Amino acid sequence: MAKRIEKTNAARLLDRAKIEYELVPYAVDESNLAATHVAEELGEDIATVFKTLVLRGDRQGLFVCVIPGDKEVDLKAAARVSGNKRAEMLAMKELLPTTGYIRGGCSPIGMKRPLPTYVHSSALEHERIYISAGVRGMQIAINPNDLIAFVGAEVEDIIVERE
Repeated sequence: MAKRIEKTNAARLLDRAKIEYELVPYAVDESNLAATHVAEELGEDIATVFKTLVLRGDRQGLFVCVIPGDKEVDLKAAARVSGNKRAEMLAMKELLPTTGYIRGGCSPIGMKRPLPTYVHSSALEHERIYISAGVRGMQIAINPNDLIAFVGAEVEDIIVERE
């Protein structure tokens, strides 16, 4: 008998907005919460598995970057697009009280309060991308245009480019 997949708050919000998506479970390794591990568990290309990062800017406050799982956010670019001079990652201990999500389960959908969100432009190269469903062990497969429209995100180049 197939295990019933529990809907997350993010999934319920997408249902309410009548946005098509798929909940995709994966095996969690508490010692390896990296997006690369999630991609391996899903059997998907890492370029389609996006991670959600929360940053704090020196002028505009908190904002979110959604970037490919094997990339690093470019703090200068993220600061610039968000109207800040400088930006830094939110301290881990602040993540749950600020967003309602834990590390490895942070979704750009359904945070405690909406935050300005920036999705890396490579998301548009895919028919669907994977983002956290709001809990460890569950991803949402979604059309990137639907995600961008739903969270009111801007599409920007916000990753560190390595040669």
